[in-house]
Order: sequence, then C-alpha cells, then structure tokens
Amino acid sequence: MTDDAVPELRASDADRERVAEVLRDAVAEGRLDMEEFEERLEATYKARTYAELTPITRDLPAPGVAPPPVNMVKDPVDSGSWAGRIVGGEGSSTGGVAIMSAFQRKGRWTVPKRFTCFAFWGGGEIDLREATFADREVEINCVAIMGGVQVIVPPGVEVVVRGLGIMGGFDHSQEGVPGEPGAPRVIVKGFAFWGGVGVERKLPRAERQRLKEERRRQKLEGGSSPRELHGSHRDALSGLHDAHREAMDEHREALRRRHEERQERHEERRERHRERRERRHRDWD
Repeated sequence: MTDDAVPELRASDADRERVAEVLRDAVAEGRLDMEEFEERLEATYKARTYAELTPITRDLPAPGVAPPPVNMVKDPVDSGSWAGRIVGGEGSSTGGVAIMSAFQRKGRWTVPKRFTCFAFWGGGEIDLREATFADREVEINCVAIMGGVQVIVPPGVEVVVRGLGIMGGFDHSQEGVPGEPGAPRVIVKGFAFWGGVGVERKLPRAERQRLKEERRRQKLEGGSSPRELHGSHRDALSGLHDAHREAMDEHREALRRRHEERQERHEERRERHRERRERRHRDWD
C-alpha cells in the first residue's frame, strides 16, 4: 500500500478518541477556546477517514511532544498546581462597578490582594476558577444595593464570609470547607442592602467539559450518534442560558417593583403631611 493511499483509510473509534483527547488537552491548556473546541470535536466524531482527522490537530502539539519554549514573563498556569497560581504583583483588575448594568471578571486574570466592587440595581460576576492570585489571601469587598454579586470559586479554595446584610444577605454556604494545601484563601466581605452576595463553588470549565465529553463517549459506545449528542449538549447549554436570563429578569423586575412601592409610600407620607399642615393653617385662621 502506498503512502498516498493512507489518508483514504477508514478511521476507527480509537483513532477518533485519540484526536478527542488531544483536543481536551488543548482546551485545558488554553490553546483552544470552548467554541473552537466544540467545532473541532464535532468534526472529529463525524470524520470517517484519516484525511478528515489529520487537519483537526495539525496546529496542536502531538501527545508526548514538548511545544517550543515561549519567552514570557510568567509561565502558563498549571491547572493542578496551586503554587503556580499564586504569582504576586498588583493584579490585573482591582474593582468592578454595575449601576443599572452588569460587570464580569472571568477567565485568565490575576486577583489582587483587595478587589472592590459596587452593584446598584445591577449585578456582577467574579469568577476565580481560571484566575491566578496576587497573594495567598485575597479580599473581595462587595457593596450591593438593590443588586447582586456572585463570586465563583474553584474546589480546593478556602472561603471566609464576613459581610453585613440589611434586608439582604451574604451566602455562607461555602464556609467551613477545608482548603487544599497551598491553595489561596478568599475573604468575601462588604455590605448588602436589599441585595445579596452569593458564593458558589464550581469545577473549572475545562474539567466540566472533560466530564461531559466522557459522558458523551460513554453514550457513543452505547449507540447514540454524535449528531444527537451534540444537539442535546447545545440544547442543555441553551436551556441554562435561558434560565439564567429569566432569573436575572425576575430579579430586576422585583427590584423595580420594590422601588416603585417605596416611591408610592414616600408620596403618601408627603401627601398626609401636606394635608395635616393645611388643616393646621385652617385652624389658625
């Protein structure tokens, strides 16, 4: 058989799985974003020959082959090493503001020793799952007035909550979970009035994606088609996004109703005060 005939050979399930493993490693290392990862993974499971599989990983390092050295100030973060994620410095962002709007801090960013955020009739998301840290102990100071802030931490991080809520609250559900050796400590503090600050613990996106793909592979072995699995995955993501939007819309609507009720009560008090003042003037006359 000639070399020209090799690309036309039919690929096996094991060949497709080897390519999928390269893609999973690439997204975990930050070489691919999630959208490109999904596109390439779908092409992998659809591939029937070596000629269709080869271009999918052409621009990615082969397993067991070290990529060329990169001259950077900081080395790429090792997702399994906390020591590599505590980098010192000032932090890439020191605060966030959401006034009738929203802010996000997510992905690869450096958390400073003290991060301050303010939300008024709005919301904020502070995602630490892929972040590096300026110190082993960082503070996130949140002020939420008729708004909300959500802090997302990865497993292994110790969380301490010291916030004060007045007709609002701070989420203490993640306190008391021991931190892993070398992991940073995150202190969430501040003030919430008619608002809330939530703390949630989630797996990093790459790890969640790996688990999803493992379940997908198991379903494939059970006879489900890649097209059906990809469609169900997209439907699930779409449902999650829709549910999030609906929850945010309901939250904003509730805040708007509360504000209108306060305005109405204020107007009623002003009207009663004006009527009492007019009665006193008539009595004097």
